[in-house]
Amino acid sequence: MLILAAVAAFIPVLHGHCAEDILISDFESDAYTPWVATGEAFGSGPARGTLPGQMHVDGFQGSRLVNTYFKGDESTGTLTSSEFKIERPYISFLIGGGKDPDNTCMQLLIADTVFRVATGPNDRPGGSERLGPDGWDVRDLIGKRAKIRIIDNAKGGWGHINVDHIVQTDRKPPITLSNVTRDFNVTARYMNIPIKNGAPLRHVSFIVDGRVLGGDDIELADAQPDWWAPIDLSAYQGKSIALEVNSLRDDSAALSSITLTDTIRDAENLYDEKLRPQFHFSSRRGWLNDPNGLVYFNGEYHMFYQHCPFCLQGWAAKYWGHAVSKDLVHWTELDDAIAPDARGPVWSGSAVVDHADTSGLGKPGAPAMVMFYTAAGNPFTQCLVSSTDGRTFTKSESNPVVGNIASDNRDPKVVWHEPTKHWIMTLWVGTEGKPWIYFLGSKNLREWKQISRVEGFYECPDFFELPLDGDPAHKKWVLTAASSEYMVGTFDGTTFTPETPKLPGHRGRGFYAAQTFSDMPDGRRIQIGWFQTETPGMAFNQSMTIPLELTLVSTPDGPRLCWNPAREMESLRAKTHEIRSFTLTPETSRNPLGTVNAELLEMRTTIEPKGDVTLNIRAVKIAYEAKPGELVVNDHHVKVPLVNGKLELTIYCDRVGVEVFAAGGLVYIPMAIIPNAEDRSASISALNGEVKVDSLVVHELRSAWKGK
Repeated sequence: MLILAAVAAFIPVLHGHCAEDILISDFESDAYTPWVATGEAFGSGPARGTLPGQMHVDGFQGSRLVNTYFKGDESTGTLTSSEFKIERPYISFLIGGGKDPDNTCMQLLIADTVFRVATGPNDRPGGSERLGPDGWDVRDLIGKRAKIRIIDNAKGGWGHINVDHIVQTDRKPPITLSNVTRDFNVTARYMNIPIKNGAPLRHVSFIVDGRVLGGDDIELADAQPDWWAPIDLSAYQGKSIALEVNSLRDDSAALSSITLTDTIRDAENLYDEKLRPQFHFSSRRGWLNDPNGLVYFNGEYHMFYQHCPFCLQGWAAKYWGHAVSKDLVHWTELDDAIAPDARGPVWSGSAVVDHADTSGLGKPGAPAMVMFYTAAGNPFTQCLVSSTDGRTFTKSESNPVVGNIASDNRDPKVVWHEPTKHWIMTLWVGTEGKPWIYFLGSKNLREWKQISRVEGFYECPDFFELPLDGDPAHKKWVLTAASSEYMVGTFDGTTFTPETPKLPGHRGRGFYAAQTFSDMPDGRRIQIGWFQTETPGMAFNQSMTIPLELTLVSTPDGPRLCWNPAREMESLRAKTHEIRSFTLTPETSRNPLGTVNAELLEMRTTIEPKGDVTLNIRAVKIAYEAKPGELVVNDHHVKVPLVNGKLELTIYCDRVGVEVFAAGGLVYIPMAIIPNAEDRSASISALNGEVKVDSLVVHELRSAWKGK
């Protein structure tokens, strides 16, 4: 009988049956009782989800949870359960919030001794408030009497913790492991990292020959990834590399799914994805924002830019991405040029060519390209990087070359001032409750001295000289910043003296942090801006504008900037529709552009509008309303002057983004919108009155990515 009883007791295990779970707490009551709270962080009882001022909280069960964001991250306290007997091999729970094993954590206590600890996933900016499953293996503690204590003793960012649904169970929960490592022998060019958008951030360290070369916070995919982020391993062929993840569930496939390949994984339609801009530069993978270090060097245009290679949002640690071109239109993306280090992420900056080798960083016959960026650590400082080949980059051992000036100081733009034989750096500084552009001077690019400042501009300054009306004997200096607002004036090598008020720059939406190229071989001033084009569902996000040629012209109100497409864009013209002058009335039934059928378009027209006129390009409506003298791009209204009584327009339409130029470039309207993918038509019509069209030319454009 004893044998039969033993067999009977074993049968449920053989069939995978588990004993009923024992609920420790689901926190669905108004109060914590019988748990005991101290301090303020836990409030009077479990929270109903997201608290005031908090990012959205999800991933909990039922309608309540422990959420110590009560009164924000500055509140502290503890929450302790009553004693219970450990009767199952595992304790499972949901947990999120801050990652600090001492100050934002959940502990398993036996006789006031800590036996197990769990935390949320977040210990740096970014991340989410989502609770995820976690647990403890307590097989060695069965039969012991224990308590659970939830601690919030932290203040500041992620100084809180979220917990829900604590259960004793026979079912093994996913258990979070620390410092999980996988080794690789590098036999292929790319390492493909699985990314899940919105997943908890895990810190991944890149280790070669036992030395940590770098690391990043990555939204690793535990299961099916949304996309793959490539790491170029060309410099590590034949070496042994290890990836170490600071925190990883034991059921995660994040490390095991990483592959080494000679091509980027899932790149069969790279640069031809549904929402890939076809003549606006975008990074092949990840997030892109501010253009940095635009410079002509060694026969190539170099465009560096803010790049998050492992996520699609701009809050992750920034690198300087890198692309090169022979013509400003066809770009080849290279490996990231500058990576974060102990001084912090690599934020915006600029580049120059040190032709006279004032810095001593060049080689005989090979002047250095010298780059400046903001190291966004604690504190923010300005650092120098140099290159003599445009492919390999060396950080200065003397970094930072400009120490911290104020709590906000960033985005160095460096130019050469020929009359005084000095380098000039403009730097955004937030101090005294105001935004300033500081001017610093240097003879050698390595030692800098503050020389003056101007109030009123915010972030990403640019500073350059332009001839007025094309007259090289009559030049003016232009100071601009992230919004593209600008002033025109004079500069004596020390002080910028404005001759205009601060003037509006672009008149559209989604244009920011533009920079101009240094060392242009023909003396033109070419600008590229960050084009804030969202690309939902893609493995990349954001793009750059087309190259813009800046000129300075006289107007009755004083000198003004003009933006126009750089002539290099003409190389993309594939088929042209040209219509001689004609007149439109509201009764006109024929669409003169009925033969146009393309997704990539350039339109140029001159119109004498006695009434209202509407252009439709792939369902993007561009209307001129004569009475207020406004151009309306979709729902966006902009005042546009006529030139000799005529409306001059140039329009570029891509898969993502439309750019409109009016009045000879005095009005530039970038619009980060997505045209109708199914509509490849163009049309023009008069709404009221007579509209005389002097000229109308539509160019169907080819992709800049094809046939590079």
